[in-house]
Amino acid sequence: QVPLVESGGGSVQAGESLKLSCVASKALYVYECMAWFRQVPGLTRAGVAAIEGDGTVTYADSVKGRFTISKDNAENALYLQMNNLEPADTAIYYCAAGSRCNQLADFGDWGQGTQVTVFS
Repeated sequence: QVPLVESGGGSVQAGESLKLSCVASKALYVYECMAWFRQVPGLTRAGVAAIEGDGTVTYADSVKGRFTISKDNAENALYLQMNNLEPADTAIYYCAAGSRCNQLADFGDWGQGTQVTVFS
Protein backbone atom coordinates (compact mmCIF):
# COMPACT_ATOMS: atom_id res chain seq x y z
CA GLN A 1 0.00 0.00 0.00
CA VAL A 2 1.34 3.43 -0.96
CA PRO A 3 1.93 5.27 2.31
CA LEU A 4 1.33 8.78 1.00
CA VAL A 5 -0.67 9.97 -2.01
CA GLU A 6 -0.39 13.53 -3.30
CA SER A 7 -2.81 15.47 -5.46
CA GLY A 8 -3.47 19.04 -6.51
CA GLY A 9 -0.57 19.77 -8.85
CA GLY A 10 -1.10 21.51 -12.16
CA SER A 11 -0.08 24.32 -14.48
CA VAL A 12 -0.77 27.93 -13.55
CA GLN A 13 0.32 31.44 -14.43
CA ALA A 14 2.71 33.35 -12.20
CA GLY A 15 0.86 34.99 -9.32
CA GLU A 16 -1.80 32.31 -9.13
CA SER A 17 -2.35 29.74 -6.36
CA LEU A 18 -2.47 25.98 -5.95
CA LYS A 19 -3.20 23.75 -2.97
CA LEU A 20 -1.49 20.39 -2.71
CA SER A 21 -2.97 17.58 -0.65
CA CYS A 22 -1.37 14.44 0.72
CA VAL A 23 -3.42 11.63 2.22
CA ALA A 24 -1.66 9.13 4.47
CA SER A 25 -2.57 5.46 4.86
CA LYS A 26 -1.57 5.69 8.53
CA ALA A 27 -2.82 7.97 11.27
CA LEU A 28 -0.71 11.13 11.32
CA TYR A 29 0.15 10.76 14.99
CA VAL A 30 2.60 7.98 14.13
CA TYR A 31 4.79 10.56 12.39
CA GLU A 32 6.84 13.12 14.31
CA CYS A 33 7.43 15.13 11.17
CA MET A 34 5.61 15.64 7.89
CA ALA A 35 6.97 17.75 5.09
CA TRP A 36 6.85 18.85 1.49
CA PHE A 37 9.90 18.58 -0.74
CA ARG A 38 10.37 19.57 -4.34
CA GLN A 39 12.75 18.46 -7.04
CA VAL A 40 13.79 19.81 -10.39
CA PRO A 41 15.39 17.30 -12.80
CA GLY A 42 19.15 17.20 -12.27
CA LEU A 43 19.01 18.82 -8.84
CA THR A 44 18.77 17.47 -5.28
CA ARG A 45 15.41 17.12 -3.64
CA ALA A 46 14.92 20.21 -1.43
CA GLY A 47 12.78 20.82 1.60
CA VAL A 48 9.97 23.34 1.16
CA ALA A 49 8.02 23.20 4.43
CA ALA A 50 7.72 20.94 7.45
CA ILE A 51 5.35 20.51 10.35
CA GLU A 52 6.24 18.68 13.55
CA GLY A 53 3.96 16.71 15.83
CA ASP A 54 3.57 19.68 18.18
CA GLY A 55 2.55 21.94 15.30
CA THR A 56 5.87 23.71 14.87
CA VAL A 57 6.30 24.73 11.23
CA THR A 58 9.38 25.67 9.22
CA TYR A 59 9.73 26.98 5.68
CA ALA A 60 12.46 27.36 3.11
CA ASP A 61 13.42 31.03 2.77
CA SER A 62 12.28 31.04 -0.85
CA VAL A 63 8.67 30.27 0.06
CA LYS A 64 8.22 32.15 3.35
CA GLY A 65 5.17 34.38 3.24
CA ARG A 66 3.77 32.61 0.16
CA PHE A 67 3.33 28.94 1.18
CA THR A 68 1.46 27.54 4.18
CA ILE A 69 1.74 23.97 5.45
CA SER A 70 -1.05 22.46 7.51
CA LYS A 71 -2.45 19.10 8.47
CA ASP A 72 -5.78 17.59 9.42
CA ASN A 73 -5.39 14.64 11.77
CA ALA A 74 -9.01 13.61 11.36
CA GLU A 75 -8.56 13.33 7.59
CA ASN A 76 -5.01 11.88 7.79
CA ALA A 77 -4.07 14.68 5.42
CA LEU A 78 -1.24 17.14 4.90
CA TYR A 79 -1.66 20.28 2.82
CA LEU A 80 0.48 22.91 1.14
CA GLN A 81 -1.25 26.14 0.17
CA MET A 82 0.89 27.90 -2.42
CA ASN A 83 0.10 31.53 -3.19
CA ASN A 84 1.73 34.04 -5.52
CA LEU A 85 3.47 31.26 -7.41
CA GLU A 86 6.63 32.04 -9.36
CA PRO A 87 8.24 30.23 -12.32
CA ALA A 88 11.05 29.22 -9.92
CA ASP A 89 8.49 27.14 -8.00
CA THR A 90 8.18 24.78 -10.97
CA ALA A 91 9.10 21.28 -9.76
CA ILE A 92 7.78 17.88 -8.76
CA TYR A 93 6.44 18.18 -5.23
CA TYR A 94 6.68 15.26 -2.82
CA CYS A 95 4.96 14.62 0.48
CA ALA A 96 7.13 12.92 3.10
CA ALA A 97 6.72 11.68 6.64
CA GLY A 98 9.11 10.40 9.25
CA SER A 99 10.55 10.41 12.73
CA ARG A 100 12.26 13.82 12.69
CA CYS A 101 12.57 16.93 10.57
CA ASN A 102 16.37 17.09 10.62
CA GLN A 103 17.52 15.49 7.39
CA LEU A 104 16.35 13.64 4.30
CA ALA A 105 17.18 10.26 5.84
CA ASP A 106 14.65 10.92 8.64
CA PHE A 107 11.78 10.52 6.16
CA GLY A 108 10.83 6.89 5.59
CA ASP A 109 7.52 7.34 3.80
CA TRP A 110 7.17 9.20 0.51
CA GLY A 111 4.49 9.97 -2.00
CA GLN A 112 4.79 9.50 -5.74
CA GLY A 113 5.07 13.23 -6.48
CA THR A 114 2.86 15.76 -8.21
CA GLN A 115 4.00 18.18 -10.92
CA VAL A 116 3.64 21.93 -10.43
CA THR A 117 4.39 24.14 -13.43
CA VAL A 118 4.28 27.93 -13.24
CA PHE A 119 4.34 29.96 -16.46
CA SER A 120 5.57 33.54 -16.59
